[in-house]
Amino acid sequence: MRRSDFSYPLPTELIAQHPEAERSASRLLHVDGHSGRWWDRQFRELPSLLRPDDLLVFNDTRVIPARVFGNKPTGGRVEIMLERILDGRKILAHVNASKALRADAPVQLAGGVTATFVGRRDDLFELELSADPLTFFLEHGALPLPPYIERNTDETDSERYQTVFARELGAVAAPTAGLHFDQPMLDTIAAMGVRSAYVTLHVGAGTFQPLRVDDLDQHRMHEEVVQVSAEVCTAVAETRARGGRVIAVGTTVVRSLETAAANGELQPCRTETRLFIRPGYRFKVVDALVTNFHLPESTLLMLVCAFGGYETMLAAYRHAVEARYRFFSYGDAMLIEPMSDSLGRLG
Repeated sequence: MRRSDFSYPLPTELIAQHPEAERSASRLLHVDGHSGRWWDRQFRELPSLLRPDDLLVFNDTRVIPARVFGNKPTGGRVEIMLERILDGRKILAHVNASKALRADAPVQLAGGVTATFVGRRDDLFELELSADPLTFFLEHGALPLPPYIERNTDETDSERYQTVFARELGAVAAPTAGLHFDQPMLDTIAAMGVRSAYVTLHVGAGTFQPLRVDDLDQHRMHEEVVQVSAEVCTAVAETRARGGRVIAVGTTVVRSLETAAANGELQPCRTETRLFIRPGYRFKVVDALVTNFHLPESTLLMLVCAFGGYETMLAAYRHAVEARYRFFSYGDAMLIEPMSDSLGRLG
């Protein structure tokens, strides 16, 4: 398959620019990949679609205020978007500047901090700061909204562009499927007997980068740090033993669990993943998926097509456009149950 196979027409007015007044007030498109049917629902109906023995797996990463601006010694303006923090005072970042950075011309940042060019890693810049990177970005950084949200950040975003369970600092983009869950819904789900577990995948700004090749075999995924604990592995095994379902809240959770099961058995891991899931992939761990609507020709859309079925998912997306669903990070949600052929269960 090719990148162009995952295109769909999307009117720009359907791209959500603001969150709903309440987290759980969004709509929910419920898609059954096996039958190819779907139902228009409200997100508040999600608990009625769960079973007491199910396990919901969330991504507990927390977004860092990752965008800063500085100046070269010549006065030229530089924008730095953190991708992730490396060892010591080094970072990987996307850099926007009129001319190339040089090691002998550190960028002057807020608070007297400097960023020195160290080298390149593909499209990313390796920089070394003169201060602790996390402390610096927490003090001086701005929250980086996705590029398709065409407005400045406001006070609402500092709360609403984080999940209510966010705790592990390291992401530069939110795991947006989790944004729909408020504490009352989490309490309702827990009271039903549905368990919860948490993985950590620090979402990088690379998630917004378009594919530059049409041949999917030539695409190389951006690298992200993922951690799956022994407790999560135990929770999955216990869910299987009860006959419950493992429900991933977000594509980042899917990639985390499937990375941890890459060797044929779900095992604890802390690693860097470039896992690229597309049609033909056999899912080892995940039984259902809660997710948002994704950009045309994106690797995230390819993942959901692999899970729910290519024809079914693109038809569901066309319906969502006709039904005026809200798209992308602050948009509406989907609950996807898989097509049978996409599952390759662990023993």
